Amino acid sequence: AIPYIGTNLVEWIWGGFSVDKATLTRFFAFHFILPFIIAALATVHLLFLHETGSNNPTGISSDMDKIPFHPYYTIKDILGALFMMLILLILVLFSPDLLGDPDNYTP
Repeated sequence: AIPYIGTNLVEWIWGGFSVDKATLTRFFAFHFILPFIIAALATVHLLFLHETGSNNPTGISSDMDKIPFHPYYTIKDILGALFMMLILLILVLFSPDLLGDPDNYTP
């Protein structure tokens, strides 16, 4: 697919000439470590955003349009989480077999 380096790149990613145990081990390690890398990059991004502030190309001060996160959004988020837990609790307690696999009831 990529001229000059495509074959070498595929062999390096696969760990050989075909998909083998080395390939699965390599992809499992990548699959495991990738969320930590993404979380670290998101944390660094938020730290930089907190330090410098977001971009304001219009130059108009928007401090009057801002509302504080706490208590307004924290209460909203807590109520949303409680509502979702209530729905899950009702589903589990009153109809536990609703989402089950039909094969579980085959004698």
